[in-house]
Amino acid sequence: MTRLIVGPFNRVEGDLEVKLDLDGDVVSEARVVSPLYRGFEQILQGKDPGDALVYAPRICGICSVSQSAASASALAQAQGISAVPPNGILSRNLISATENVADHLTHFYLFFMPDFARDVYAANFWHGDAAERFRALKGTALQDMLPARAQFMHILGLMAGKWPHTLTLQPGGSTKSIEAQEKSRLAALLHTFRTFLERTLYGDTLENVADIGSLDALNAWRQMPGPAGSDFGRFLEISENLELHKLGRAADRFMSFGAYASADGHFLTPGVFERSAVLPLDGARIAEDVSHSWMQGGNGALHPYDGHTFPEWNEDDGYTWCKAPRLDGQVVEVGALARQAVAGHPLIRAAALESGGNVHNRVLARLIEIARVMIEMETWARNLRPGDIFCTHASMPDEAEGAGLVEAARGSLGHWLKVRDGRIWNYQIVAPTTWNFSPRDAEGTPGALEQALVGAPVRDGEAEPVAVQHIVRSFDPCMVCTVH
Repeated sequence: MTRLIVGPFNRVEGDLEVKLDLDGDVVSEARVVSPLYRGFEQILQGKDPGDALVYAPRICGICSVSQSAASASALAQAQGISAVPPNGILSRNLISATENVADHLTHFYLFFMPDFARDVYAANFWHGDAAERFRALKGTALQDMLPARAQFMHILGLMAGKWPHTLTLQPGGSTKSIEAQEKSRLAALLHTFRTFLERTLYGDTLENVADIGSLDALNAWRQMPGPAGSDFGRFLEISENLELHKLGRAADRFMSFGAYASADGHFLTPGVFERSAVLPLDGARIAEDVSHSWMQGGNGALHPYDGHTFPEWNEDDGYTWCKAPRLDGQVVEVGALARQAVAGHPLIRAAALESGGNVHNRVLARLIEIARVMIEMETWARNLRPGDIFCTHASMPDEAEGAGLVEAARGSLGHWLKVRDGRIWNYQIVAPTTWNFSPRDAEGTPGALEQALVGAPVRDGEAEPVAVQHIVRSFDPCMVCTVH
């Protein structure tokens, strides 16, 4: 048995280290280390509740809108706001979707695909094309993707005033109204981005991509001339050759808080998907364990309403600043794969049932989700009504509590707030990567990534095993969110 420490990882947001125990040429055990403590929950204690809208987005510069949305939702529940104007709902969804779609695109082109340009794959038939297309900083894909992404992100300037760290999202909707000419500008931005996706990423219409309903249909679709020459097609070819569907399988229990809420429910419904069944999500069954964290309070898992975040260096059992969130005491995986499986997309459910959570299926789900969400964004944009109100307002009681459960690009994000004497008494955050990159709990059960890394092959002489890199990146980690 040998020990290999991999890290710090490049092309991830924040600091990450992975400790691997090897049995021959495979990983037998893994421990995921988040080495940077941040403490936003301590920062928020004693503040005016409304200050959370200023502080919480600054947890992260990549998914700040998601942090804003979760904070606003928690404040809305605490204030007793039950109805948001239709324009506020549409605007909020458009703002959140813009960030999430951009994050998926960034992950695919900048974080995940460049690994296939590595020299270790030089003997593979697809390597020359992949290196030319996806090599970090130099690939031709960047010349196509970066301008398209930059123009698409103008939606956040139009609707949220700025990005990141907008203050537009409020408990009762959005404070940025949209005039008729701005609605036209929004439609033009969406159309331009659709054109890029259809020409470059998919080689087909968004509707055709979103409608792929089975693994056989996906295989037939990728043989068509347009998709075969697309970047999605390139991924499918590489994935098949490397058998990425056999790499990085975790617990196969998938959770979603539900994405893009409206008066009629969620576009992507909440729930837990396991063994072909969708179970209702009970937020009261969430608890965080700190038995293997550098935190005080290792005497039992606590619901976030009752939890606390007090750092304490503990070299006996602790090995990370990340807590171990569990649902009903069980490990769950979150992210686009979980969202699409819970929401019932037939292709993603079929993939999850056949091979579970793995490198291939996580990336496949993101690419399907981009198409599905973009189509819905166009509908939301058409339904905006310039001149109608975008936001309602309410006061904060001196004693209140609220939870904001949303879906960031990387998965389920929760903010839990308690107000006492008009000030924040407790504020706890559980981010998507906290779920996926959690340490062991009191029962010794590894988190999702720790499970996914077991069995990963390690080539002779590899100091940074490429298979480990693929598995880690398939989750698209955001480590600065993980450690609050």
